[in-house]
Amino acid sequence: MRLRFLGHSGMQLVAAGTEVVIDPYISGHPNTPVTLDELAPDLVVITHAHGDHWGDTEAIAGASGATVVSSAEIAGYAADRGLKSHAMNIGGAHTFGACRVKFTPAWHSSSFPDGSYGGMPMGVILELAGQRIYHAGDTALFEDMKLIGRGGLDLALLPIGDNYTMGPEDALAAVELLQPKRVVPMHYDTFDLLSQDAVAFASAVRSRTSAECEVLRPGETIDL
Repeated sequence: MRLRFLGHSGMQLVAAGTEVVIDPYISGHPNTPVTLDELAPDLVVITHAHGDHWGDTEAIAGASGATVVSSAEIAGYAADRGLKSHAMNIGGAHTFGACRVKFTPAWHSSSFPDGSYGGMPMGVILELAGQRIYHAGDTALFEDMKLIGRGGLDLALLPIGDNYTMGPEDALAAVELLQPKRVVPMHYDTFDLLSQDAVAFASAVRSRTSAECEVLRPGETIDL
């Protein structure tokens, strides 16, 4: 499996003939080299409705014919715009071809830029090509993360930007609860308000947990 960091909280996963894009905020991003025509997903998974997560969903899913997978509210919003969609909710799981999607709680808020309600914010566990990946979405630290990690996680994608989400200290505590094999920080440095030292965070993860932590610049990839 190849994971590409699209910038902010956006991720692209490619494996087993399947492409999944999560929270594709690209055209409004100040420093990502990724362009929309590089993405042709089968699934677009959205954790919540804020503009920096819904992002370019309409353009990407409209061009590729991808299914937008999210809360009932977000899936309905997508369907109203002529996109294919599949509605889910927290705790529910569904298998789309080679990819199993299960949504988890997240402590945050969720509304579209036009003010429409986006349902409950969520994290998501993806199982694809033998890998189990947790994308936390925008969230605060919560102790039930230890339940999310109970089935084993190959990778945890965690926000560290603070102000709107966990900061580095709480994200480190999240790693201790989740116990993933690898960690990639996200949702930081996009704007001045979210400025963080991701290298220092990675060092703390390595020194205080058994996880490996990799800091990616927008556009960079890793193999899982």
